[in-house]
Amino acid sequence: MTLHSGRGFACINYPIGMNLGGDPAQALVHSTPDGKFMVTLSAIDLGQGMKSVTRQIAAEALGVPIDDVYVDTADSDTGPHDMGSFASRGTHRVGNAVIRAASEARAHMMEAAAEELEVSPADLDTDGAGNIHVKGAPTRRITVAETAIAAQFKQGRTLSGRGIFLIEPSGVDPDTGEMSPVTCFAHAALIIDLTVDDETGEVEVTKINSAYEVGRALNSRLVEQQLIGGAWMGVSHALYETTEPYYPDRREGPLDFNAYLMPGPGEIVPHDIAILERPAPDAPFGGKGPGEMCANPVLPAIANAVYNAVGVRIDALPITPEKILRGILAQGGARPQGQRG
Repeated sequence: MTLHSGRGFACINYPIGMNLGGDPAQALVHSTPDGKFMVTLSAIDLGQGMKSVTRQIAAEALGVPIDDVYVDTADSDTGPHDMGSFASRGTHRVGNAVIRAASEARAHMMEAAAEELEVSPADLDTDGAGNIHVKGAPTRRITVAETAIAAQFKQGRTLSGRGIFLIEPSGVDPDTGEMSPVTCFAHAALIIDLTVDDETGEVEVTKINSAYEVGRALNSRLVEQQLIGGAWMGVSHALYETTEPYYPDRREGPLDFNAYLMPGPGEIVPHDIAILERPAPDAPFGGKGPGEMCANPVLPAIANAVYNAVGVRIDALPITPEKILRGILAQGGARPQGQRG
């Protein structure tokens, strides 16, 4: 038995969203009587942190503390229209819609505050701590809560806003039919280190090094967690997860995650991440979001690392010990390709 070390590289340019019918996203923002703000969406948080990010975006656009903003994604039947949570579109499309809705609500809030302070709305600003004050005179102020109370019980105003974000439809080449389905891309490069046992065919990932360009990391901790979790999801897809041999007959398939083959938390390996920030001009505060790009480059990188370790090129997932052993046998033994540097 020999353990062969392998290193694999892969890079990706990942499209954000799509360009079908403008890929619309909508958002509604309204204030409660006590000065809190509710953001209503139909895009669903799948665990990628979209509710947290849209909450940050709304708070920034409104100029209020993040603790005073809540995001509701409870019901797509009663919420504003959205195309859905897919194609890594959440931060970019939904975030832009939230900015538009929050900006409209902020304008109404400033008009209500101006009426109470007897100044022009253009003379007012927010401090991000729950107050609205006259520019250059921070002591002359009114709280956001007091403004909401005055608006709804005295002035007869609603502090609310609606927002929609649309992508400009792509032109179509009359000769080729070619069009551009996206407006921006995110980018990543990833290196996988692993070992392959030439007797059992088992693969053990030992380290991951990666660099991701995500526009602007609106929440750096969430981005890091998503990149780590997404990369390990890619490892699972590459080496473990499959419906075989249960498809198309599922009667003998796993009934729960106790029987479904995938790596556990104890198998997570060191992952060094470089997050490169290059704010996108059409993105909310420059952020595009990592999305599915977290997992995608891991799969080819593992395939390349296995080839580097034993010389077996596998082009069907998952890369199982059986496939590796059959490849080693077919070529008359392991053929390490060596590593540069």
